[in-house]
Amino acid sequence: MLEAKNLTKKYGSHTALNDLNLTIREGEIFALLGQNGAGKTTTINLFLGFIEPTKGAAFINEIRVDEQPQEIKKHLAYIPETVMLYPNLTGIENLDFFASLAGFDYSKKELEDLLLSAGLQPQAFDKRMSGYSKGMRQKVGIAIAVAKKAKVLLLDEPTSGLDPKASNEFSEILKTLAVQGTAILMATHDIFRAREVATRIGIMKEGSLESVLSARDISANELEALYLQTV
Repeated sequence: MLEAKNLTKKYGSHTALNDLNLTIREGEIFALLGQNGAGKTTTINLFLGFIEPTKGAAFINEIRVDEQPQEIKKHLAYIPETVMLYPNLTGIENLDFFASLAGFDYSKKELEDLLLSAGLQPQAFDKRMSGYSKGMRQKVGIAIAVAKKAKVLLLDEPTSGLDPKASNEFSEILKTLAVQGTAILMATHDIFRAREVATRIGIMKEGSLESVLSARDISANELEALYLQTV
């Protein structure tokens, strides 16, 4: 569902991403670990088509991103560190609006079910977004991704600033989406959350993917030690 082939991004003499080769399949959660400036967000932005590669290519569902940037939007959803929603609209109104932009027309009951499946409490459905916590906004973002029937989910530091309970709830939702076949790429600093939720984990340093490992084959402490050695 996601593929990078020799994906490279340079800004003058600075290489933000160096020759990335990566494949993420349906139902897989791939976590990118690395310090600020390691290349995680650059990778996400290249898959989103926000920036163009210097060399190589990114593919979403076998569609080359830089050649068909509008087409790939049909297949993916993006949840940034801070989900941008309309503060004067309620949770259900935001979901309805963004679903309609993607060409979907849901009944009120269907919208409520989508918010419930994302873990949002019913009493929050009709409250304005301005009163939502970050965790609640993330759940609306997940509901929008599900409403769009996105095959690919891109996440940039999704658990940053969440309390442990909200972070755990978010992780469980991601696992459910993966079971349903969604391919997920998550850039994060959170070593222990990556170990808990990911299928595979990649460690980045200075624009290069230094190592890729199976989450089931490494403990959280071993991952932390390897991460610290890398960075």
